[in-house]
Amino acid sequence: MTNKRWIGLIALLVAEAMNLLDATIVQVAAPVIHGDLGGRTSDIQWFSAAYTLPFAALLITGGRLGDRYGRRRVFRIGVAAFVLTSTACALAMSPGLLIASRAIQGAAAALVIPQTIGLIKAGFTSGALAKALGTIGPVMGLAAISGPLLGGFITEVSTWRGVFLVNVPLGLAVLALSHLLPESAAPHRPKIDVLGTVLLAGGTALIVYPILQSRSWFLLIGGVVLLGLCLLRGNLIETSLFAHRGFAPALATSTLFFAVMSGLTLVVVLHEQLTLHHGVMRASLALLPWSAATGIASLVAGQWLVARFGSRLMYAGLGVLLVGLAAAPYALLPALAVVGFGVGLFTTAFFTEALHRVEPHETGSAAGLLNAVQQFGGTLGVAAFGTIFLHHPASLDRTAWVAVAVVVVTVATAHLMRSPRLLRRGRGAPAPASIGR
Repeated sequence: MTNKRWIGLIALLVAEAMNLLDATIVQVAAPVIHGDLGGRTSDIQWFSAAYTLPFAALLITGGRLGDRYGRRRVFRIGVAAFVLTSTACALAMSPGLLIASRAIQGAAAALVIPQTIGLIKAGFTSGALAKALGTIGPVMGLAAISGPLLGGFITEVSTWRGVFLVNVPLGLAVLALSHLLPESAAPHRPKIDVLGTVLLAGGTALIVYPILQSRSWFLLIGGVVLLGLCLLRGNLIETSLFAHRGFAPALATSTLFFAVMSGLTLVVVLHEQLTLHHGVMRASLALLPWSAATGIASLVAGQWLVARFGSRLMYAGLGVLLVGLAAAPYALLPALAVVGFGVGLFTTAFFTEALHRVEPHETGSAAGLLNAVQQFGGTLGVAAFGTIFLHHPASLDRTAWVAVAVVVVTVATAHLMRSPRLLRRGRGAPAPASIGR
């Protein structure tokens, strides 16, 4: 029985890594896909944004579906849908079909990701539970930072279609092992807020669309209104979280930070392929200094620095990030290493600080909302920074300095969320699974 639990855990981790990888794995392959399928220049951004947008909008609802109908059942449905839509992506013969398939794929991912922690808690107890939960951060961190590298490698050795086909055997293996997972559901079955989900999805879409298409800017206002209505209803998003001083600024900080991270990843790839005319593998390797530095800094910060410096580490990370961004137009690869080091310092301290502000029974809801905002911020970054670069492809200067400006604002929002208790005591809290870019 013990071995079965750990095999089931492996299936969970593979599924979650697979879903998070697909948020970034297409970015390196996007110019190649565009060259093969044709279409509009903005399709390069849509290949990524079409996945992360429904992923972000449906994460909270996906969690409630698992609570209501059974986490293993919803998990299996999500994995099966992910396999089918991955196949559809690989077989797409037009940009429109690929973008539509990516959108459904993102919705499937939103059914999978929220079930992981609940299924782990149902299958493990006491010390084994702590060990099982401890595997999430490293695996998900690796998935978050390795997506572009893996995408470049697969595209180089096969075709861009292989980026999607790799999900098929992995997903089928997860389905085959999923019977080892225990079924679990919430003691009190939550209601599914269909209207709130529609408002949230519609609001995020109306905000992202005009940025990607560079037109119909009045839709932005409509998007903000829909998001406001969703929040005012208070059914989908737990408004009690906003009663905690610093949590709303934490959401703003997460949105801005991950907008810069995802946007910069795409811009580096586009710069390497469209401006410097390097191949897809060379473009993906350009991100290696960033990924390596992020991993090293996250490890060092998590083991030693957060306990000693607390929330002050956020400012150190953002300061290092500003230095790297300012240097990017002049020495890209060393600058990306500096950026990665800043990312690792910031994310480790940020999630600790953000979750420290809420009550213990609210940690799950807070982490879910932070993850959703992280994906939404990434979508905004792909839309905004991709549009800026594609309109000024001669250099990285304009994009880098816009990123600097956004990070300066991020420093301000991070200051608003700062916790005096964490600063004094250096206490930690578990971070959500999704870290890095």
